[in-house]
Amino acid sequence: MGDSAAHQVLIAGSIAAFTVDLLVYPLDTIKTRIQSRDYQDVYASKTQKSGSTIIKGTLGVQPPKRALFKGLYQGIGSVIFATLPAAGVFFYTYESSKSLLSSTLPSSIPIAITHSLASAGAELASCLVLTPAEVIKQNAQMLRQSSSSHGKSTSLEALNMVRHGGSEGVARRLFSGYTALAARNLPFTALQFPLFEGVRKMIWEGRDRKRQKARGGNDGGRRSLVETGVVTGLSAAVSGSLAAFVTTPTDVVKTRMMLAAGEKQPESAVEKDIAKGRGQQSGSRSGFEVAKEIFRERGIRGLFRGGALRTTWAAFGSGLYLGSYEVAKVWLKQE
Repeated sequence: MGDSAAHQVLIAGSIAAFTVDLLVYPLDTIKTRIQSRDYQDVYASKTQKSGSTIIKGTLGVQPPKRALFKGLYQGIGSVIFATLPAAGVFFYTYESSKSLLSSTLPSSIPIAITHSLASAGAELASCLVLTPAEVIKQNAQMLRQSSSSHGKSTSLEALNMVRHGGSEGVARRLFSGYTALAARNLPFTALQFPLFEGVRKMIWEGRDRKRQKARGGNDGGRRSLVETGVVTGLSAAVSGSLAAFVTTPTDVVKTRMMLAAGEKQPESAVEKDIAKGRGQQSGSRSGFEVAKEIFRERGIRGLFRGGALRTTWAAFGSGLYLGSYEVAKVWLKQE
């Protein structure tokens, strides 16, 4: 990939990421809260005390339903700061890998395998950039804001929580969810991108046949930006929603692991016994251990908590993300 093309891919990926983050971030915040361990206590259940509705674990008094939908943009700063370079790294790696694999692998290998391998390598690279921001973001989304904390950066507050949450070291805690994030994103992209490329190809071929038939064999020239955006967005929405639903359990595990990075770890023997009794083990845990804990708590439904919202969010986000990316890439080539 040439320097000019590489710059176009990086810019297009950044534009797409910025657009999607601003629009779908509230849905992601709600999903994080629904998937958290404290959902039932903080957002779903009510505790009556002296005629007031108290929310356990918050810094103030407010109705549970209102708490779920309050502060939906908490932590947005850390995401914008990291998602832009992460998106650029992903699309640069994906486009480069796809070109390299297409030219080196035997022609007998299905193109879907090439797209899966390219997307997997791109995800592993982008997750290195994205993981610390995801840890900060998800802990910021769970912060309960008091009147004295208005105006303060929720991202910085979440970073302080991670820094003082345990003895493992801030770097280790910031990357504590890398394996879980990769475990979620790898199957997601491995499913989404081959399906996306296949659906988009099918739609374009159908539209081109109709256009050629209507124009007597003449394809009518190049595709418009609007048409490119609609076709790409629709293909991405279909593939993204399916991949999102299938990978919801890994997303729930990832959320729990990243939120644990901001929790204060028990220090005394009494605190450790209490935490153990509540199912909150100290120290780092594997994704498999977290998954077993979720299954014990809520069964299979617990592993798919937030699945409907995640599917809707992925359909909208993927369609807008890849649609705006493709439009931006085509527009930059025309300049």
